[in-house]
Amino acid sequence: MTVKKIDHARVKSLVTELLEALGEDPSREGLKETPRRIANFWQEFIEYDAGKLDTTFSAIKHNQMVCVTGMKVWSMCEHHMLPFWCDISIAYIANDKVLGLSKFARIAHKHAHKLTLQEQLVSDISNDLVEILGTKDVAVLAKGEHLCMTMRGIKTPHRMISSALNGQSRTANGIFTLSRCLRKKPQSFYI
Repeated sequence: MTVKKIDHARVKSLVTELLEALGEDPSREGLKETPRRIANFWQEFIEYDAGKLDTTFSAIKHNQMVCVTGMKVWSMCEHHMLPFWCDISIAYIANDKVLGLSKFARIAHKHAHKLTLQEQLVSDISNDLVEILGTKDVAVLAKGEHLCMTMRGIKTPHRMISSALNGQSRTANGIFTLSRCLRKKPQSFYI
């Protein structure tokens, strides 16, 4: 995976220009370090390295649904460049291999660290899991709040839910089992 690089000096310069365009004095005490801080934030956000994503192990039992829930990620709306957060839940039906537990969060964070949309985020996570696990039986659910709606425009708190359902998770039985799996107290379910 190639990590994107930002032009740190240019971001600092652009933030200084933005402050001036907003009628602020970038040399005043409270704003002196703001361009550097914002450039540092974008560098940390965009240049995020998720590390190794594809550590798998032989499945102990086939056709077992594996669910990982409660992973919170922050991302940036590509339309407004404002943050949004999502609680990510992932489920898949194990065939020949299972994914190392930390890899779910690494994959979710990998795709959250860019300008994106929530719908794209769940799709990207799902595509990586399908490729790594070699199964189409993958479901990704995200429930989040977007500051582009909460703090601007209509200014209304909300929760947006989006999903990427593949393979058996698209069937009525799969959706029912998935909904049971994604409750607050997940259990192991067999299909």
